[in-house]
Amino acid sequence: MTVLTEVRASAPPRASTLLLSQLVFNLGFYAVIPFLASTMRTDFQLTGAAIGLVLGARTFFQQGLFLAGGMLTDRFGARALIAAGIAVRVAGYLLLATADGFAGFLAGAALTGLGGALFSPAVETLVAAADARARSTRPTHRPSLFAALIVVGEVGAAVGPVAGALLLGLGFSAAVLAGAAVFTVVGIVLWRLVPAEPGRADQGGAAPDAGVIDPWASIRHRRFVIFAGLFSVNLLAYNQLYLGLSFEVERTDGGTGTLGALFLLVSLLTVALQWPVAILARRIGTARALTVGFAVMAAGFVAVGAATRMPPAGSVLGTLPAAVLVTCLALGHMLVLPVAMDLVPLFAGGDRLGSFYGLLASCGGVAVLLGSVLFGSLFDDSPAVAWGLLAALALLSGLALPRFLPIHPNIPEDS
Repeated sequence: MTVLTEVRASAPPRASTLLLSQLVFNLGFYAVIPFLASTMRTDFQLTGAAIGLVLGARTFFQQGLFLAGGMLTDRFGARALIAAGIAVRVAGYLLLATADGFAGFLAGAALTGLGGALFSPAVETLVAAADARARSTRPTHRPSLFAALIVVGEVGAAVGPVAGALLLGLGFSAAVLAGAAVFTVVGIVLWRLVPAEPGRADQGGAAPDAGVIDPWASIRHRRFVIFAGLFSVNLLAYNQLYLGLSFEVERTDGGTGTLGALFLLVSLLTVALQWPVAILARRIGTARALTVGFAVMAAGFVAVGAATRMPPAGSVLGTLPAAVLVTCLALGHMLVLPVAMDLVPLFAGGDRLGSFYGLLASCGGVAVLLGSVLFGSLFDDSPAVAWGLLAALALLSGLALPRFLPIHPNIPEDS
């Protein structure tokens, strides 16, 4: 049986449970991670290079190992990988809570990322299965469950730092331990609600189709590999909220308050507009949604690139290009991400979903890793060139992606 049919046949968790879990995941994550850099610098006097290595390790271990997590999901089942991932993340949080120097923070951050690489593909597999069950009764233009997943995740991302800031009054260790407790509770709840898939290793036996399932199927799927490579520009573009945006705010003499306000704008836009934007994507079709979404991102890059050619304006006008960038990145991301997540089961044929979702995320992680090295240096020396290259990459992806959609009767060639 395929992953989808196995999950359908064994009383899977309700969509509301998966959405609530995603909200709590993000709340526990964003209550801790945004304060990690300042804690390492202020309380432990670590150098900028050491802090960068710790944060980079967390990103690499999560995004870079998504493919491995997806393959393990296909082999051992979603329930086992969710449990393992949460256990690893809790272990990482405990290391962060007790860290007294660089080595402890590095190990804790790496385990925190690895935990996400294990449980996130498993959760996405369950969401895809729940979405497939609802598809027959869902109105044509109603967004998929992935759009709702993004909305509730963004709510957690917005509330998490507020909760973390309150907990920091008790110390960083208290905030981290609270986050570990949140993940532990969610892990216990999901272990009880997510069924063990028939014949999977998490039931104590070998999967009957272990010799049939090809763990490398996603990599052998040439069309999907090209799609994932082109779509990786989405994560590279969105990552400029954390890299390029800081350079732009610094260029206009903005401070941490300006940066915080721009991040709040991202959360507000996502919570308010993700659902209607996803409805729009359904109405205009898969190919057009991808093209328009990447074009909107490119427009944001062009606006900031043009602004770097002019002297910084006053305090209010000076933040306008950054606000345009944030708005364009948020809107473009809202258009393309649910569309891409919906396409993955069509590429996979309803099977091996973990490895396909994992490869999509891993390609994005590699793009961010390589792109950060290139664009980080360009932002220092030639910011207009950096923004122009990002705009060109976004336009190229938006134009090329429709040529590599899955061949499926639900996606007409001219959609």
